[in-house]
This record gives sequence, C-alpha cells and structure tokens, in this order.
Amino acid sequence: MSMPPPSPLAALRDVLIGTVVEDEHDPVSPAIGYGLSLAEAANAHVTIQSSSWCLFGTDTWLGGASDDGLTVIDRRLDALARAYAETAAGAAAQAGLVCTRETPRLPYPEVVHRLAAEARLHDLTVLDLDPRGEILSLETIEAALMTSGRPVLAVPHTHPAFAGRRILLAWDGSLQAARAASEAMPLLRAAQAVEIVSVGDADDLLATVPGAEIAPRLARHGVAVTLSDLPQVGSIADTLRGHAGLFRADLMVLGAYRHSRVREFVFGGVTRSLLMDAPVPLFLAH
Repeated sequence: MSMPPPSPLAALRDVLIGTVVEDEHDPVSPAIGYGLSLAEAANAHVTIQSSSWCLFGTDTWLGGASDDGLTVIDRRLDALARAYAETAAGAAAQAGLVCTRETPRLPYPEVVHRLAAEARLHDLTVLDLDPRGEILSLETIEAALMTSGRPVLAVPHTHPAFAGRRILLAWDGSLQAARAASEAMPLLRAAQAVEIVSVGDADDLLATVPGAEIAPRLARHGVAVTLSDLPQVGSIADTLRGHAGLFRADLMVLGAYRHSRVREFVFGGVTRSLLMDAPVPLFLAH
C-alpha cells in the first residue's frame, strides 16, 4: 500500500514562536496558539521564546515606581513569561511535537535583539502583532525581519490558530516580493487557493499584467494560482485590506519594507500601514 505524499508544510522543520511580556495585563499571546497549530500541521520542531521586559537601569522612567516596586514588577513579568512558556510546552507535548523553551529576562533593547538573533536559526518566526497595546510589538517584528534574514509571520489577536487554505500574495515585482514568495512556498503549495494581487494605476493595468511573471513559477511548484490586477482605491494598503476580505483570505504574503523603515515611518508605507491594521496574519520577508 503506497503512502500518501507528505504535506508541503513539512518543508518547515523548525518554527520559533516569540512573545514578549511587558505588562501584567497582557492578553494571551496569539502567536503561541497560531505557531503551535502551524507547527503541528508541519510536524516541525518548536522553540518557544517567552521573554519578559525587565524594567531596571535606564528603563526606570517607564515604571513610575521605586526600585523595590520595579523589582516586584520584574518578578511578576518573569513569572508570567515562564507560565506562558510552560503552558505552550505542555500544548506542544500533547500535540506530539518536540519543543524547546527559553524565558530570558532582559532590559530594553536586549529583549528585542535576543529574539532577532534566535530568529536567524529557524525556518520561520511567529510573533504577536498588536500595535495598539504593546510597545514592543512592531519593533520586535521589524528587528526580526531586518536583522535575521528569515521570514516572520505576524499574528493579530483575531487569529489565534493557523489557517492557510486561501492565501493572498501581494506582488509588485520587487526583490522583497520575490523573496517573500520563495520563503512562503511551503504555505503556498499547501493552500487550496492562492491569488496573486497587483495594485496599480488603472491606466497602467490596461497595458501590463504585473503578476503574470511570477504565476508560471508558482504553478511549476504545484501552487493553485490565479491572478488579480486591482486599480488602487485609496492607499495600496487599503486596497489590499479590502481585497483580503473579498477573497476570504486566511493569510497575506508580502515583501516588507521596499523603502527604508525611516521613510515608511515618516511618509507612510504599505508595510507599516498593514502592520498597524492587519486584516489577517501577515507572512513577511525582506
């Protein structure tokens, strides 16, 4: 009796799940549930890095408390980070996954640098995305993207578990977009439907089909792909957000920071806009 072929997700052999506890009232990390369910689908090794932001030294101005009070807060954050890691490790064991965990207790900015350094050693890093309530969320994602050389999957609180049946691939022909498509290939191959979306001026779209150049490559890899060229309505990010809803996308793949982060911060940009208001989890590569 022949064995069924392995899932394309099996190409993901090690997944890092990172979360930073910076407040005693932090909600449960969506990255943990999402990352564990993705690792289970891929049968991948899991590393849990549950860090606590240690408020001491140059960080004392953030706490608004005495040294003794900050020490108490630090201990509580450390205990919460350890509890997250222990719960995640237990869930990984129940799913039959091999899991390692670490709970570094570090001041800023070392807490960000530690996670980015660990990301270099994994196929994919899954991180929390909550720009409204977590000071370190965007900075951690950006540091992992820009300094690890590995892709990042940023998960908003609205998506606590992995789903990848329908994937939107944002394509603009850039180096970053090509890198994202290549890094996301296991997810694209495992999806039931992948739509390549290019956003542009209506007149330009009459003369070109921007996604046509990448579609044959994806098809040769067994990706069930279709093309959509969309006229820009509002910003590019708004157009992508709207189409993600129409397509019922589970996930969006895009190249991150085609322009410098400073320019995107000052003038606005697609990556930063989507990170500030993500309709679905974002698979990002730079």
